[in-house]
Amino acid sequence: MKTVIIGGVAGGASAATRLRRLKEQDEIIILERGNYISFANCGLPYYIGGVIKEQKNLTLQTPESFRKRFNIDVRVLNEVVEILPDSHTVTVRNLQTDELYQEHYDKLILSPGAVPILPDISGIRNPNVFTLRNIPDTVKIKNYIESEHPEKAVVVGGGYIGLEMAENLKSAGLDVSVVELADHLIASLDFDMSAEVHQHLRSKGVKLYLKNDITEIKDKKIILQNGELEADMIILSIGVRPETALAETCGIALNQRKSIIVNSHMQTSIPDIYAVGDAVEVQDFITKSPAFVPLAGAASKQGRIAADNIAGFDSEYTGTQGSAILKLFDMTIASTGLNETRAKTLEIEYDKTYLYPASHASYYPGAEKMMIKVLWDKKTLKLLGAQIVGSDGVDKRMDILASAIRFGAEVTNLKELELCYAPPFGNAKDPVNMIGFTAENIITRKVKQFFWHDVRHLPHDGSVTLLDVRTETEFQSGRIDGFINIPLNSLREHIKELPENKPAYLHCYSGLNSYLACRILSAYGFECYNLAGGWKLYHSVMQELQGSRNS
Repeated sequence: MKTVIIGGVAGGASAATRLRRLKEQDEIIILERGNYISFANCGLPYYIGGVIKEQKNLTLQTPESFRKRFNIDVRVLNEVVEILPDSHTVTVRNLQTDELYQEHYDKLILSPGAVPILPDISGIRNPNVFTLRNIPDTVKIKNYIESEHPEKAVVVGGGYIGLEMAENLKSAGLDVSVVELADHLIASLDFDMSAEVHQHLRSKGVKLYLKNDITEIKDKKIILQNGELEADMIILSIGVRPETALAETCGIALNQRKSIIVNSHMQTSIPDIYAVGDAVEVQDFITKSPAFVPLAGAASKQGRIAADNIAGFDSEYTGTQGSAILKLFDMTIASTGLNETRAKTLEIEYDKTYLYPASHASYYPGAEKMMIKVLWDKKTLKLLGAQIVGSDGVDKRMDILASAIRFGAEVTNLKELELCYAPPFGNAKDPVNMIGFTAENIITRKVKQFFWHDVRHLPHDGSVTLLDVRTETEFQSGRIDGFINIPLNSLREHIKELPENKPAYLHCYSGLNSYLACRILSAYGFECYNLAGGWKLYHSVMQELQGSRNS
């Protein structure tokens, strides 16, 4: 049997190598219009910033290595210009000779990927405007920096790639600004979690222009909806769209977004044609609704599944939950599943909480705090999503949470996990366990919560007790209007001074000490509410809301 694969990288290359491992005698051909068949596209920004020193390190496999190890015929600079399903052939243009030829297939796998979105504005094709999608793009940016010595760079788009570029351009010595249409960076985060990210970026000298958009490029000047910026170079990173014109032309069914519609076996609407990677519509693992989630890990899995089915093994793709992680200078940001914004849109009845645990035992040197936000379904208690902002240890906690979601865990199941512990690596009560403990306390009504967005609605007419249980020094460093200070360690001495018939709203720095205070007050008959995330989260969000969006 002969399988032709259009496009390489994660999806196409994974399909080819898996198919070879399953079918040693089959003929396998990869047709790739570019120069590179398998490269580290997620590593491209780090070559520009100098973290990856050699361009050759970006190339994972070559046509020669595919031939020698896998006996796969890889033809780079060969572009498929037409698919003819009735005759099971594709028309190919050799880009070096401009010759056209036909290639027959028994099975066809499409892995065309996605292309950067370019806004329809004046100046978008200027020589100092770049996108980043492949190795030639990377080399072009690197050469421009080395030859033109730009001083100011503007990154348009505050997603993962845009922020990785911002960091690496800063590392390359440029003055960097980021322009983002939304009110916060990183769409998978909620605004409250992104506030910490904004402050971190500004501390590194990156300027942010939020709730703003680019309207025109004039040589080395960007015109925004609100203001203008000087820019020696511009990186456009406002998203990607599936590259599916070839599929559409041959009659393969697409959705409204022009993504290829596939079933769980990665089969398209036309027999013997499969599709994988960034060009396909996937199913959201949690909501079971159609989604567009262009991730390398998903593409690799889909390539493997397509190969399995071609080889006669029943294999299904069960959906994408969008697990992702980002290094941003010395900060790590990770997310999986639904965020609060998405859960509200879907009208899911959810609950949430926030924690500030240490990455490992606090008495062991190097422990760092991380901020965790988790959502769960109020009816089923199943985990819906998580977001973590911190540094050390973020990745392994998010991987545990992503795994828990994949296996349908309830949030309270997290307290039962037996995770590895030694002082350099974690805590006896790991942050993941603490999520379970905290959620159980909320679900069983051992503590009631209120949130940063509820604070402004609290009455200041004496009908409720507003209590700050931080130390006096912490209280003097910043406070929430209307809250009186009674430190936790002296709370029992002052209980008789508090009116018993009024609800008490408490906060501390992170939410932990105010939880302890709530347990004390509850034992004395008080109705008590704890500020989830504490002063730290509240102050971070208020700074972002009250401060200038442009800095």
